[in-house]
Amino acid sequence: MTRLQRYLPTPVLSLVLLMAWLLMVRSLAFGHILLGGFLAVAIPLLTRGFWEPLPRVKHPLKLARFVLIVLWDIVMANLQVSLLILSPKREAHPGFIEYPLALKDRLAITLLANTITMTPGTVSTNIRLDSSSLLIHALDMDEEQALIREIQERYERPLKEIFEC
Repeated sequence: MTRLQRYLPTPVLSLVLLMAWLLMVRSLAFGHILLGGFLAVAIPLLTRGFWEPLPRVKHPLKLARFVLIVLWDIVMANLQVSLLILSPKREAHPGFIEYPLALKDRLAITLLANTITMTPGTVSTNIRLDSSSLLIHALDMDEEQALIREIQERYERPLKEIFEC
């Protein structure tokens, strides 16, 4: 570990923290830059012991494609949920499914669960202790197997490719 890595273990996180601080205070005054810089260095140093080692992204272009797919799905799901709520004739068919996980990496499972939760109409509610399955609630679900196949194809398979797990 180099001297720089010892005092700045996550430079990207530090930069993001500094930018977030400056955006929150909406000022580029020297005092705010100094305080934001101190926090950007101190927070990663103080929380370093709680972090697990991050897996390397093996395919950054696939990650970019995954992010675009998730953003598209969020927009489309918002429209579908809006139509479901505003349509007086259409009934929702809510339900829970137990989604079998093929992912084993904890970060990849967390990203999958968060992706499912960010998409309107679905929420990840629980994960088994042995990380074998994820309990998901869907606001409108016609067929359980169709939802499982969609999650596998659109989210889980790309995450396995991105992190090669």
